[in-house]
Amino acid sequence: MRFVWAVAAFVLAAVMIGAGIAQRTIFQGPRTETTAISVEEQTPFLLIDGAVLNQLPGTQTLRAQMEGDIFASYGRTADMEAWLSDATYTHVTLADDGGLDKEVVEPQAAETGEPTTDATTDDSAASGDATTGDAAAGAAGRNPVGSDLWLDEYQQTDLLIAPLQLPEGMSVLVAADGTAPAPSTVTVTWPLQASTPWAGPLIVGGAILMAIGVFLYILGIRHARRKRGPRRKGLPLPVTEPIDIAIDHGDKGVISSQSPRRRSVTGGRRALAVVPLVAVSALLFSGCSADAWPQLGPTPTPSPTATVIAPEGQQAPAVTKAQAERILTRIAATVADADAAMDGNLAGTRLEGAALAARDTNYKLRSAIADYAVPAPIVAKPLEIILPQAYDGWPRSVIAIADDDQSKTSSIMVLTQQDAWSDYKLSYMGSLEASTSIPALAPYYIGAPRIEPDSPFLVLPPDQVAAAYADVINKGQESEYYDLFEAEGDQLRDSIAADRQRRLDEFNKTAASTGSLEFTSAAGTQAPFALQTVESGAIVAVNINEIDTVKPTNPDAVIKVDGNQTVKTLAGVDQSSTGFATTFSDQVFFYVPGPGSNEKIRLLGYSSDILDAKIL
Repeated sequence: MRFVWAVAAFVLAAVMIGAGIAQRTIFQGPRTETTAISVEEQTPFLLIDGAVLNQLPGTQTLRAQMEGDIFASYGRTADMEAWLSDATYTHVTLADDGGLDKEVVEPQAAETGEPTTDATTDDSAASGDATTGDAAAGAAGRNPVGSDLWLDEYQQTDLLIAPLQLPEGMSVLVAADGTAPAPSTVTVTWPLQASTPWAGPLIVGGAILMAIGVFLYILGIRHARRKRGPRRKGLPLPVTEPIDIAIDHGDKGVISSQSPRRRSVTGGRRALAVVPLVAVSALLFSGCSADAWPQLGPTPTPSPTATVIAPEGQQAPAVTKAQAERILTRIAATVADADAAMDGNLAGTRLEGAALAARDTNYKLRSAIADYAVPAPIVAKPLEIILPQAYDGWPRSVIAIADDDQSKTSSIMVLTQQDAWSDYKLSYMGSLEASTSIPALAPYYIGAPRIEPDSPFLVLPPDQVAAAYADVINKGQESEYYDLFEAEGDQLRDSIAADRQRRLDEFNKTAASTGSLEFTSAAGTQAPFALQTVESGAIVAVNINEIDTVKPTNPDAVIKVDGNQTVKTLAGVDQSSTGFATTFSDQVFFYVPGPGSNEKIRLLGYSSDILDAKIL
């Protein structure tokens, strides 16, 4: 009977295990769903709308194939359409019935100005509408590789495979090089979550039954060996004397009662039976994942965390954190190359405003003075703070703060993109002290609105901050704006006052009777920039010029600068009977509180560089 039950357990175990394995293999169905995107009319760009990518849940895998280099990038749909506004492209969208709509979009008239391109336009090729023709010519040959507008990009040869997980409002751009036709066949694949909740219990239950069957089989064998059937009765033996069990090895023919021990095979067979059982069970358990088991417990819910909600109607942030890091890394690399080559044109591709003016002056001085200092490199990462402007249009800007591990200092910068086709350029840059307290800022995934230069919703409008601070530098406590600025911790004012006094003392030692040295400060030519903080204040970047004027007071005297190679190089002469004016450019960052705050305008960081020197 034990054998019957053992065979029944084996059969039932085989059925259960087979059913469980079948659920995970032949009965499970496809693991992925693929949609093919084929276009008949070839265009240089293929834009796949985010709704196409999100028609099924889960991650998306984009595949494109053609001979040569293939490019793909993703970003906000509005940004993608703005970048393609002057180009012919194929737009793939999701139809109401779940199908795909493919439309060839022709270039439209540019409303924000002509794009910045390196390609030349052939006037003779223009025909029909002049505006449309110029836009198409401007877009012709524009390579999408390396644009600052993309959140991320991929480039591979012959076959491109890009894993994506894009939310709503994002789209994917596929192209070759902007001139050749884009890949005509693209596929998007999603993983399918096929749950088999009874596969695990069936396999485990079958393994348990198999173990029971093995146990019953062993018991059956053991029982059969003990019951070998009835024994025959033999003839009665004569009574004999007891045999001495002592053994005399010296005498032959004596029988010993010690016989060789019989080797037991039952334990070995049991061990051999357990080995395949353990091996099979381990093999079966290895194929059971979480979706092979029924979810009997409560569904876990995420614990609430503190979030910051964007104000109603606020637009999207200009960049993401990863995008800002990539942009700043590119800027740092380009400016480093420009510094090494003293190439102002190369620097101009990534710098503008006060930052570019300071670099141009440095290159001019270094080309004439062998030991003149190289400007400090731009710190790209790690980025400590990212505050993007919340704006869908252009120009759009970002405030970034990066730490320099070597010098143990931090840099604060303003980056601006003028239009959808331009690269971000650094316009303001300053150094932060370790004790600088940054005001509360919105998180990078929300951003902050830009404050207008003449905004009355601050203690002082941004376009008046530079002139007011310059007045404080010139007049000190006698300035009408003195009480608006925090004096404690203002190292810029302290350093300017100390430097002016030192230079005046040196000048008076030799030229007090024949000349005069005067110092003035004024607002610079660069426009201010301001982004709002959480408490209705603003971080404001301004440009301030410091002018040193030296001139003779005696008609027969001349001012000589042959000992000052910097002024001599910039002015082009080593002496003048009218005098010299030397200009230093300060890039200054302030925190300007709102009108209801008890705080004062506080210095955050600054940088100072010589800008120019000329004859009066």
